[in-house]
Amino acid sequence: MTHAQAQTPARTATPHTRKNNVRTEPSLIPFVIQREGEDAAPVNLRLAPIGPGRYQLQYADEDPRDRDLRGVLWGRCSFNPVDEREMPTGKPQWRLMHPFRQRMTMQAMRCQVCAEPARTPLGYIFLAGPGAVDAEQVPVLTAQPPVCARHVRASAELCPHLDGRPMVFLAQSAPLYGVHGVIYGYGGLGVKVMAHPDAPLPYGHPNLPTFLASQLVRRLSSFRLVDLDELVRELKRTP
Repeated sequence: MTHAQAQTPARTATPHTRKNNVRTEPSLIPFVIQREGEDAAPVNLRLAPIGPGRYQLQYADEDPRDRDLRGVLWGRCSFNPVDEREMPTGKPQWRLMHPFRQRMTMQAMRCQVCAEPARTPLGYIFLAGPGAVDAEQVPVLTAQPPVCARHVRASAELCPHLDGRPMVFLAQSAPLYGVHGVIYGYGGLGVKVMAHPDAPLPYGHPNLPTFLASQLVRRLSSFRLVDLDELVRELKRTP
């Protein structure tokens, strides 16, 4: 089956330079990055009545994999073949995260670079661009999957919007919050996008039955904001 991408794919910054400590892994491309050839499939959405004045967005050929564990419909995107390491192949599209791989890594709390379990002896590590998040406004919401201890430094260097000096959030837990995406409804030509919410919709929101998701979002309510170098030193000291 082909999974197609939602209208508002996750975005990352396009890397222009990579520093020496990243060039030791010249082929390192984060697992979540969408690849050339992984494209949106034709949209065959419909709105099915589920009660008086209530509708649910569906695919005409819907598959159980099209919905997340909370029942929200997700955008579809095709998949390229994988290599001998079970990693996606194809030229990276650095500004996009594959919606299914983003969802998988966020759902299972796996590293966005290698897709291995992301928990470290210190907790879960989430990165944000310098000054991109107001850490005083709790909870902090993030659509960026966590990173493992092995790839925390590489992640900071690979993504230019992190500028090699990211905000580093160390948390013991990061509960699911909701989803980014678009709201559908009936327009002049049938089913069409009606709204692009700037903020993610929390699970339980009344608009989710007609929502098409592209990013899974977690919330950080209790965390420690640490310096990247300090974190690396702490990780080296842990057994």
